[in-house]
Amino acid sequence: MQKVLIITYYWPPAGGPGVQRWLKFVKYLPEFEVEPFVYAPENPHYPLQDESLLTEISENVHIIKHPIVEPYGLASFFSRKKTKRISSGIIQDFEKQSVLERLFLWIRGNCFIPDARKYWVKPSIKKLMPIIEQHRIKTIITTGPPHSVHLIGKGLKEKLGVQWIADFRDPWTSIGYHKKLKLTKASQQKHKRLENEVLTTASALVVTSETTKSEFESLTSTPISVITNGYDGEPVPTELDKRFTISHIGSLLTARNPKNLWMAIGGLIEENEAFRKALTIRLIGVVGDAVMKNIKELGIEDHVEIMGYISHSDVLEYQAKSQLLLLLEIDLVETKGIIPGKLFEYFNAKRPILAIGPEDWEAGQMLEKHNAGDYILHGNTETVKKLLLDRFQQFQNGKLYCSSTGIEQYHRRELTKKLTKLLTWESS
Repeated sequence: MQKVLIITYYWPPAGGPGVQRWLKFVKYLPEFEVEPFVYAPENPHYPLQDESLLTEISENVHIIKHPIVEPYGLASFFSRKKTKRISSGIIQDFEKQSVLERLFLWIRGNCFIPDARKYWVKPSIKKLMPIIEQHRIKTIITTGPPHSVHLIGKGLKEKLGVQWIADFRDPWTSIGYHKKLKLTKASQQKHKRLENEVLTTASALVVTSETTKSEFESLTSTPISVITNGYDGEPVPTELDKRFTISHIGSLLTARNPKNLWMAIGGLIEENEAFRKALTIRLIGVVGDAVMKNIKELGIEDHVEIMGYISHSDVLEYQAKSQLLLLLEIDLVETKGIIPGKLFEYFNAKRPILAIGPEDWEAGQMLEKHNAGDYILHGNTETVKKLLLDRFQQFQNGKLYCSSTGIEQYHRRELTKKLTKLLTWESS
């Protein structure tokens, strides 16, 4: 069997979408004659944890761990809440940031480049070199963010000559929150330089969207493949909710706040008694303060359930029994290539999706391509209102269903098959 070393920061018991991608690749790699080795931190600072994912780790994987030094523990001594928020990727608008939070962001952006896991790079290279040689591993894969993980791959390739594939779950310098890190000009240039070194030194690149592929093609001649995120298994068998439930899974931060949706719902609550009595909005995950403020201002908070973070297995059940699933993205040019991992699990749940996002949003276009729901731009309140009323009437008549097509290509096994073709090509 071909041996492959995967270097990742996120690994169970980490929660959230970052861990799912390689947990599932590792699960299916042995079916394609690939023996996976996984290298992950021994003592990581995970802002979200999901112990249930520990049971999904394949018995066929070799786990290698090494301690990591992270600054979040020291920073949390001053402000645990703000530190957790920043380490989770939640960055408030400037006018809502405290002086301490602005200081943390400046330090995070300018003293820890490319990110706060930079001190794991050199010890990891030293740790992995003899392991790679001992097991005669020819191919290594790094997955980021955090993008400092890619610097481990770069170092190993330079020292050992191994084939190195850099997997980008998100872009690097073009991602939306990058502008909020209060970077000096010198820091911006350093990020760009490191990004360029990774893009040009890697043997091959893997990205999760066509938009990111196009962006990277303008920066490097390194071969680039698109392998999206996906879903695993069959839909969870469960009864549909009796109420008209609209569910959003994942962080609903202030920048994603769908004001047009809340306004449309507020109008329907006032105008339609049946809608008012049947409606439940279910928000699963972190919810931004501005989102809650907007919901309260429009008088719809009595219809909203805030559930916080729950296990992935419970998420699958809630998706499957919801009447309507909500997919949201920030209304920026920089986010049009972001394809949330939840989209593919929504596909598998086979419930209608309502997507609200930026113009030319790749995720919205995919949803329409597979006939899995409706894609609407931010600001179109009347369009959202009409669509919600149509969906509610279908719910009342027992005809609210999803007739999606062609989603089988996003099963984790099929995506792993696509990955192994790249591995075979790289090792030939």
